[in-house]
Amino acid sequence: MKLIVDSGSTKADWIAIDESGKVLFTTQTLGLNPEVLSKEEVVKRLNDKFDISHNKQKATHLYFYGAGCGTDRMKNFLAEVFKGYFVNADVNVHEDTYAAAYATAPKGQQAIISILGTGSNCSYFDGEELHQKVQSLGYIAMDDCSGNRFGRHLLRGYFFNKMPEDLAKEFEKEFNVDADFVKNKLYKEPNPNAYLATFAKFLIRHKDSEFCRAYIFEEMEAFVDNYIKQFENYKEVPVHFVGSIGFYLKDELKEILDKHGIVLGNVLRRPIDGLIEYHVLNK
Repeated sequence: MKLIVDSGSTKADWIAIDESGKVLFTTQTLGLNPEVLSKEEVVKRLNDKFDISHNKQKATHLYFYGAGCGTDRMKNFLAEVFKGYFVNADVNVHEDTYAAAYATAPKGQQAIISILGTGSNCSYFDGEELHQKVQSLGYIAMDDCSGNRFGRHLLRGYFFNKMPEDLAKEFEKEFNVDADFVKNKLYKEPNPNAYLATFAKFLIRHKDSEFCRAYIFEEMEAFVDNYIKQFENYKEVPVHFVGSIGFYLKDELKEILDKHGIVLGNVLRRPIDGLIEYHVLNK
């Protein structure tokens, strides 16, 4: 049994397949970002899903693609946790951009691969390997155009009384805006980045309002300048995107990329289905 996992900070999609690629089961856990979780919390999230805990000894391979796995230290940390849990499995841990590359870029095609979900990332794919020029410092310092960045904008806009009154009233109905509740989520509970990203759906729903549109284009411009343009040939290869932010704001994304002479490639909400095909073909 092969386990294929695509994990963001908010959630992780799991698919178990046999040697022929037949799907045995699918499930979801909470996100498994090693930058913000302890070993104990990772194991707890695995144990919370019966399909995973019940089959952990049957797994022969684990292919994990995850947010927060961009450094050797984080990859090794998570690999050790998985090796102790899936005791009979050959464990492979990659950063989530590889999942995006394998799912969006035709075999051997050069491309720039971007992730716009709870967090954000961008790499150059030479057809076989990924290359990064910028080391991510995580959601506090970076993550331009991500769900958590949009959540930060909305919270600041609301609490600084800059959000238009009609939007503010709707915001209050949809979310708990008690200051103590918000601060507890941000500074006391696990995954504050995922909490911030929960507000992104509000921004997407109101993307045509002047207030939200300004944030969208501000962040997209920042992503183009800070991430995509770091690669000298950014106008010569397609730029593929994976993640809910890119998927639901595809029209706005195309508008910005067209402005900069950049070719928009494939845009997927999640790469997990493409990963099945990849691992069947490359078994």
